Amino acid sequence: MDAYPKVMTSVVGELERNDTAEKNSISNSLVALELEKEAKYQLIAKNLKAVVNTDGLRKILTERDPHILWGISTGGKPDVSYFVQMCKISDFLKAGCKVTVILADLHSFLDNRKTPWNLMSARSAYFEKVIREMLLSIGAPIEKVSFVRGTDYQLHKDYTLNVYRLSTIVSVRDAQVAGEDAIRQVEHPLLASRLYPLLQSLDEEQLKVDAHFGGEDQTKIFQFAQKYLPKLGFKSRIHLIGHTAPKLPGGKVGLTEEESKIDLLETKKNLKKKLGKTFCEPGNIDNNPILAFIRHVLIPLGDGRGFALKRPAEFGGDISFSDYVSLESAFANQEIHPADLKNAVEVYLNDLIEPIRTAFQNSANAALITSAYPPPKKEAVAKGGGGGGGGKDGDKPSPVALDIRVGKIVEVKKHPTSETLYVLSVDLSESEPRLVVSGLANILSSDQLLNRLGVFLCNLRPATLLGVESKAMLLCASRNEPKFIELLDPPSSSKPGDVIFLKDGLSESCSQKSELKKKLWEKLQAIRNYKGS
Repeated sequence: MDAYPKVMTSVVGELERNDTAEKNSISNSLVALELEKEAKYQLIAKNLKAVVNTDGLRKILTERDPHILWGISTGGKPDVSYFVQMCKISDFLKAGCKVTVILADLHSFLDNRKTPWNLMSARSAYFEKVIREMLLSIGAPIEKVSFVRGTDYQLHKDYTLNVYRLSTIVSVRDAQVAGEDAIRQVEHPLLASRLYPLLQSLDEEQLKVDAHFGGEDQTKIFQFAQKYLPKLGFKSRIHLIGHTAPKLPGGKVGLTEEESKIDLLETKKNLKKKLGKTFCEPGNIDNNPILAFIRHVLIPLGDGRGFALKRPAEFGGDISFSDYVSLESAFANQEIHPADLKNAVEVYLNDLIEPIRTAFQNSANAALITSAYPPPKKEAVAKGGGGGGGGKDGDKPSPVALDIRVGKIVEVKKHPTSETLYVLSVDLSESEPRLVVSGLANILSSDQLLNRLGVFLCNLRPATLLGVESKAMLLCASRNEPKFIELLDPPSSSKPGDVIFLKDGLSESCSQKSELKKKLWEKLQAIRNYKGS
């Protein structure tokens, strides 16, 4: 009998120890789970500009992995700036999220027909292929990525009914404001552009996502969705706002769209050439697309390995930076020359896009490009040439192609990010003044320009200069030695909107003049001393 209590005591003690161990195991598992959730949250939120509804995101992470939406308009060809979004999508995937990519073909058509209706399907196919190849090139796990085209569901009855329902409670003004940063702005906007924010908001409900990812230009559409979806009885989504993707080399006066960006299939020779043209002022860290690309793409992809920069021994030798802050500081102190920075980015970029180049050497993939972006048809040009650029091969450009008008400068502001540029508001006797970016800030004071008449080239292709679109060019006379610049003065009797004609009967109506191409403009600049001009 005496042995029984001892055995029971031993058994009870063992059970208590097992119970304690099990509780400790459960406790440790819960701690590990909490750490895993926090790690996932940090990975999702890393390098974002903002997370709208952080509590909602954390709550979902306690239950399951989030479903995130990213939409891309299938307009112009994707370029290397898309790696900014790819880096974040890679983070979402590594955090276990499901990612749905909307190939927004209908949106692209509605946005002033960036994509013609007959090319929508081909461009969606190209975008899907190239986005997959980009994700693979940066080592992203793509098992949980899916693609859907807008036209797969946006033409269905239920979706269309929701568009109508939403249109009965949204003001035209709210639709305009929501899209003003994301949609191409034109002088006389079409009704279709006002539908764009409605469709993008309803995509969140249609696809039953938890969160919607987009760049800073999408912020107002996200705010629009937060306001209006609940009014239809739908829940608000989490919004993940990323950084604006830097364009390399960026918009410059007269550059075509192709010349203003580095294509994902760019040859090494052209990549080097375009990087060479990219703005990278010594010591300038506030407006530097090269640094921005390093910060938002190359450093994150380095996964803690930093950024390596090779240079000759006489210029300091090779150097590496463990993080972006130290690199930025060195550049601000002009310890790194822009040329060395560009050379380093060139190496990294070639490594990034080489797998994409290889993938598109396949004949089937190469065919995707030509079907999505067919070469423009060449128009027959009569010998002897006209105002559009001269005779055969455009070798005899005529100044009749220039739409030159008198304008009055009604407002002068400093460019928001550059001390060397002005942003001018110019009265050309149109429905509203045009914005013109001019590099005269270090030459003429604002008082010298305000209310002054000037001569403006009005049909040069609009170009975005450091974030501000310039819709004309202020013409000046200049010489290099000694340095001298002055504005062209129209006749004193001139008034805003007056057209400047050239002698010898060159008096084609300005309304007939098409947008001036860069190459033609360069040829025309070489022509000197127009009689009567």
